[in-house]
Amino acid sequence: MKKLYLNTGGFDAIFNDLKDSFEGELTVNMNKEFSLVIKSKWARGTINGVCFEDKIVHMNFDLTLNHDLMLSIESFRSSPVFFAHCERGNVLHSFGINGDKKSLKENQTGILSNTSVINSVLYFESHKHIQFSLIGIPTIAHNDKNLEVIAQLKKQFIDESGRYIYIGDDSSEISKKWQELKTLPQQGIVRNLLKKIILNEIIELEIAQHSYNYLKTFDPIVNLVTKQIDGIKRISNMNLSELIYAVGLASRHYLPRIFKEKYHLSYKPFNQKLAS
Repeated sequence: MKKLYLNTGGFDAIFNDLKDSFEGELTVNMNKEFSLVIKSKWARGTINGVCFEDKIVHMNFDLTLNHDLMLSIESFRSSPVFFAHCERGNVLHSFGINGDKKSLKENQTGILSNTSVINSVLYFESHKHIQFSLIGIPTIAHNDKNLEVIAQLKKQFIDESGRYIYIGDDSSEISKKWQELKTLPQQGIVRNLLKKIILNEIIELEIAQHSYNYLKTFDPIVNLVTKQIDGIKRISNMNLSELIYAVGLASRHYLPRIFKEKYHLSYKPFNQKLAS
């Protein structure tokens, strides 16, 4: 197993460490987009990334490793929250070498923050094609523009222990945004502007999803609707709104929009009595 230790610093320092570790070729264009091409005994593939003026970063990994890899990453001084999306393959994560391992699989989203002194450790299997992307947004403000977003990030994704991780299946809306990010046809300044817009949209969707917890709210309800009539009749005295408001997990303002976005169905029929 190849073991790498990433001492976090500037974005360019991170890419230079990766370049030296994988013996790759690094280029940086005029828009400060980093591209690391790797064709060595360690791996084949690319690592691309960009860091915007407000320190939001986006990185994309498309690699096939020739050896099992353990990548230990020290905590960032900016205490960022990371949003990860896995398109192909499998990534394992633990807090510290002896910590419990959690797996980020294909078509799953992961959210990670680490303000503790324990390193985050990523594990990659050899001879497995892996494609995944990261968005990192600092929770230490560089200006007043992102104060509201930073407050929401801290509330939702930073734990008292200093270690937080969530892994779950993609929502259709978030998955669509990740795909848009991957397939941007534009180049240069326009590309960076569009990328920044999509990154912010993904962050806002993730905050909204975890704030209102609508995935966990709607999934069991839709499952009930699709079961046999006998099962549905057991809750015939309750409609969808009553179920949602009873547990206090969503507001009247968000129900119709969220239901349509997630399930591509009109909200109105499901807000009637479930059995006649």
